[in-house]
Amino acid sequence: MKTRNPVVRFGQYVALAAYLIFLGFPLLWLLSTSLKSSGEINSLAVNLIPDTFAWGNYPQALERQNLIRSAGNSLFVSVVTMVITTLISMPAAYALARFQGKLRAAGTAWILISQVFPAILLIIPLFMVLRTLQLNDTMFGLILVYVTFTLPFTLWMLQGYVAAIPRDLEEAGAMDGAKRFTVLRLIVFPLLMPGLVATAMFTFVAAWNEFFLALVLIQSPELYTLPLTLRMFIGLEGQTALGPLAAGAVLATIPSLVIFGLLQKRLTSGSLAGAVKG
Repeated sequence: MKTRNPVVRFGQYVALAAYLIFLGFPLLWLLSTSLKSSGEINSLAVNLIPDTFAWGNYPQALERQNLIRSAGNSLFVSVVTMVITTLISMPAAYALARFQGKLRAAGTAWILISQVFPAILLIIPLFMVLRTLQLNDTMFGLILVYVTFTLPFTLWMLQGYVAAIPRDLEEAGAMDGAKRFTVLRLIVFPLLMPGLVATAMFTFVAAWNEFFLALVLIQSPELYTLPLTLRMFIGLEGQTALGPLAAGAVLATIPSLVIFGLLQKRLTSGSLAGAVKG
């Protein structure tokens, strides 16, 4: 409901602006640090705009730890994890939302319970299983683990989108003579598109940013993902190249922003407005 009170509206804009600044400030500070010289960073001066712009941090970040190869590894792992998780989640979430019975209740309960266990409890059994399957220190093994960890939450998220689609639409399609698969393809799938996009974005970002599991499961430097390579900017004696590290972190955020920019329009493309007459 829109308010016409100018004072209330002004307060809403101020609150929204404050929230956006709060969210964006860490990224602005990271960008500022990536453009500062090492001397200015070590001086601990509190200034958002650098005295002199040290653009050399970016080529140093790209050359120092083979950041491009690690970005390629992260992109491959994240995209494959996103595709596999979304393909599995879609039919499973539909079944979870539409079908009734004890099996559904047990599945729902297990999904919720699985979110309670911290990753550190599961990492040793996972490491042993992957070693038995000879998938340890491989990209496929890492993808398998990422799919396993992201699937419960994506299932839970996507079944909410399915439950929001009125059953009347499917029943109307069936009454018009459409078969089950046709109803799913022409009615359910388009309306589910925002949920699929949200699920895909969540899965991609989760795999792109993940550090702990990759640290344990990947040992070969040529298979390092981006978070593992950014760790290498911290020297053995604890000295950190903050400028190149900040530049590398800025570059690491670009693929996520690009993916979000490409998919964000799809988030609202499946509006249900007017789909069912009262």
